[in-house]
Amino acid sequence: MASLARTILEEHLERGELVPGQEIALRVDQALAQDATGTMAMMQFELFGEDRVRVETAVVYVDHNILQIDFKNPDDHRFLQAMAAKYGAWFSRPGNGICHYVHCERFAKPGQTLVGADSHTTQSGSCAMIAIGAGGLDVAVCMAGHPFELPCPKIVGVFLENELARPWIQAKDVILELLRRRGVRGGRGCIFEFTGPGVHTLSYTERGTIANMIAELGATGAVFPADDETRSWLEEQERLEDFVELPTGDTGDFDEEEHIDLAELVPLLAKPSSPGNVVPVDELVGTAIQQVCIGSSVNSSYHDLALCGAVMRGQRLSEGLVSATATPGSRQILDQITRSGTYVDLLMAGVRMLEPACGPCVGMGQAPPSGANSLRTFNRNFPGRSGTADDQVYLCSPAVAAVSMLKGVISDPRELDPPELPERPPARPEVVQKHILEPAPEGEAGSIEIPRGPNIKPPPEQKPLPDVLAGRVLIVAPDDISTGDLSPDGATVMAYRSNVPAIAEFTFQHRDKDFAKRAHEWGGGFIVAGDNYGQGSSREHAALAPAQLGVRAVIAKSFARIHRRNLIAQGIVPLLFNDGADYDRAELGQKWEIHDLHAIAEGEDELQVEIEGAPAFTVTHDFLPREREIVVAGGLIRYLKEQQPAGV
Repeated sequence: MASLARTILEEHLERGELVPGQEIALRVDQALAQDATGTMAMMQFELFGEDRVRVETAVVYVDHNILQIDFKNPDDHRFLQAMAAKYGAWFSRPGNGICHYVHCERFAKPGQTLVGADSHTTQSGSCAMIAIGAGGLDVAVCMAGHPFELPCPKIVGVFLENELARPWIQAKDVILELLRRRGVRGGRGCIFEFTGPGVHTLSYTERGTIANMIAELGATGAVFPADDETRSWLEEQERLEDFVELPTGDTGDFDEEEHIDLAELVPLLAKPSSPGNVVPVDELVGTAIQQVCIGSSVNSSYHDLALCGAVMRGQRLSEGLVSATATPGSRQILDQITRSGTYVDLLMAGVRMLEPACGPCVGMGQAPPSGANSLRTFNRNFPGRSGTADDQVYLCSPAVAAVSMLKGVISDPRELDPPELPERPPARPEVVQKHILEPAPEGEAGSIEIPRGPNIKPPPEQKPLPDVLAGRVLIVAPDDISTGDLSPDGATVMAYRSNVPAIAEFTFQHRDKDFAKRAHEWGGGFIVAGDNYGQGSSREHAALAPAQLGVRAVIAKSFARIHRRNLIAQGIVPLLFNDGADYDRAELGQKWEIHDLHAIAEGEDELQVEIEGAPAFTVTHDFLPREREIVVAGGLIRYLKEQQPAGV
């Protein structure tokens, strides 16, 4: 069979050729945003003057900033509800569930394309979709009717053999095995297509776990077949009409291949503080922990929580634990674990039951104690993401988490006899669907007023790129800087997602508390960084905030895909060291000048960087043809509004 990923790309190709690395543009069927990215995305959508979103399905979810500790978050939610109604998007209310999980339940369709303003949009690849995370502006552009532009990805075939040794070996161990092999940079520019006989032994939600965390490899996406498991899932969700059988490819149809024998996998964990720092559980058995968190978008299915509940039934948390939490992925799962008895099993064991939302995964409460080890079934463990500056977060499967909760130390679940799981109650889709509000009819939409609270500020105006950039080096950052370093997680900072001038003051807060002050005093400048700059979340605030502080260029050894595009879209030039050794010459406060930037649009690939009192060096870039013009225009909005009519 032909590669499914390549087939979907071909069917949606608006421009370009499917040659890895070449610029392509894809027709977009679905778009999603969540409340942390949605306010800015919807305000940027407004700038295009469209009366209605121009994709088949658009959904706005409220799942990140839901604490409502003051007016900021509820103002955002009210704004998003009105914007969705007015412009033709569905609106999922707070507490309804995590966007990735709810989208799989209610909207994912085999063979379609989805672009979402969240890096873990990839989870919908479990439904045979090309599902790609992007910045809010790129999503706004798609909602306005433009195709989605990206470098054509390579297709990596992942051949799965045999079957997982359940219940103690889980889908989380599959994705951790890929991260063990490839690391957090090993999927850049790739879509991973899962095939082979082992695929059909994985449930729909197990596939979702793998597709969600494919983002941690820096990958563009993951694709699973639409088969009997997919059919059963959609039938249970009362969406059988959306099913179409779509097999994945076979040997020889991929640019690269990986082979995994599911029967040989062991429980794996990612040590602090990177999802790529993966080791077998054997190496960590006995490590003291003070917190365990289960759930989040990657491991919040009924089965994930039911296994934990069965392990804890009649037991209680280890006395060494400060706390343990459980987060269901959606109201539908909350309903199921309640009816099956799992909720009570966890409750009686001392687990704190949280509402269906992102919660501690994005630093929204439940931070661990200072310097303590926290064991989590989440997808990321970047430094400080939990809300504790010196956190020590380990990532694991629900099986490892459950057994470790009993003992207060990291434990190998294979030491226990498998528990008896409660029967899974039938899903009740209406529990979620009734809280997803339909957009207003077109005839009524024009009369809807958009309420804008005092913290909701319009997006900063984009400005054309000067031919010469001069400034000082504001920071010399190491490898693997995350977007959470640039625009931190947590309740305090994320409350300002609608207010770029305010959120800019937190830029690099965990790495360099004086960064914003220095940028103000020096009138902006340059960021210098190592490899994989901007890994992790799709948050475009990691580009908007530095731009607000006067940063017009980042010079790095390499960039993560989504953040690189966000920099271009927001008018910051991502440049690459021609010689990686020149990174070592950068010093805080150095005065640099970059000349002839407009020549980028004319095909120039190399630029000179002049250093005051030192020899110059050369930088280059990897801009696609249209990206050259976007960079010189000063950002994607300026480029599209001034040079490209909508719909082209």
